[in-house]
Amino acid sequence: MKKILLAILAVGCTVLAFAQESPQKARIRFIFENPKLQPSTYVMDVYEDGSGHFQSKTGTAAVSDTEGITAQPLNEDIKIKDPLLSQLFKIARSHNFFDVACESTKSKVAFTGKKALMYTGPDGDGSCTFNWSRDQQIMKIADDLIATAYTLQVGQRLSLEHEHNRLGLDSELESLEQAVKQGQAEQIQNIAPQLQSIADDSSVMERARNRARQLLSGKSS
Repeated sequence: MKKILLAILAVGCTVLAFAQESPQKARIRFIFENPKLQPSTYVMDVYEDGSGHFQSKTGTAAVSDTEGITAQPLNEDIKIKDPLLSQLFKIARSHNFFDVACESTKSKVAFTGKKALMYTGPDGDGSCTFNWSRDQQIMKIADDLIATAYTLQVGQRLSLEHEHNRLGLDSELESLEQAVKQGQAEQIQNIAPQLQSIADDSSVMERARNRARQLLSGKSS
């Protein structure tokens, strides 16, 4: 119970700090927390012009990795493109800037992570926190942002494997291809440098290089 209260307090403090900021352009912040995962927490900011930032923190949960590659904190700028970009702000405004009761309290749903959506801008501000919501639009954009975060985490692993374990690249890229097809990985342009580096490296097996090229061209989606 103490851990749950601390987690709620942490999200509440982030919401307050976010609301006190007054950016000149509209911005959406997405926060995800699950102590059983790595990373255990991440924050994604998205501005209406498509610019943004992603920052993650690792937790204490042990996550097995057959190649010994574990999650490291990420802190980097990102770019979000349409149709996700326009959907984010359209849904935020149609849902009173997320100032709605988005958590479903009547259904027993397994914990998949504490999620918070926040909006601030010249036209208003608001936020809501949930594990699961009956509102399909809220859940859809949360899933899309989680898929974007997954892409960024895969990009980090690709960089590490390219440097330390090139034989593991083909398997990693194959998994990424499947995730893209299933909608579990989105906004691939954010890891274009990693994919291009693999595609251009003659010391990497050709099959892995081809997968990287296909992901860059969008043929895997």
